[in-house]
Amino acid sequence: MVRVLIVDDQTVVREGLAAILGTDPEIEVVGLAGNGQQALELVPKVQPDVVLMDLKMPVLNGVQATRRLRQQYPLVRVLVLTTYAADEWVMDAIAAGAAGYLLKDTRRAELLEAIKGTAQGRAYLDPSIAGRVIERAVSQHSPPGPTSPPAEPLTEREQ
Repeated sequence: MVRVLIVDDQTVVREGLAAILGTDPEIEVVGLAGNGQQALELVPKVQPDVVLMDLKMPVLNGVQATRRLRQQYPLVRVLVLTTYAADEWVMDAIAAGAAGYLLKDTRRAELLEAIKGTAQGRAYLDPSIAGRVIERAVSQHSPPGPTSPPAEPLTEREQ
């Protein structure tokens, strides 16, 4: 059984997600929080395996809350579920320790699978942003200049 804490500042979204997750017998919603601060207060009480985290929230946003959760409760995994696909949000959430990043237009079956996989230690990236994340990671870690050694000049005979 995967224990999930849902964190989103919109009541209808929290309740809708709880209803969706409640249809899966392998998932138990153990709490609902309206912002990152509430999530930090609930985690020791409800002991989730996965925190399903929105990003843009009042009081304490999802990136800040993820960073603190990972520091204080390293065994709790954070799966971001948001509407924001901008590179800054994605990279900040991953740098803060999020195990995955999904957009709110994710299909129900994919969301359920991502939650279960996150609890087992797998990482998830929404397909619409995965390419950009990989591209950015590669460009930040690639050596400058050409990737192959410069060609030797031709000898007189080769010319």
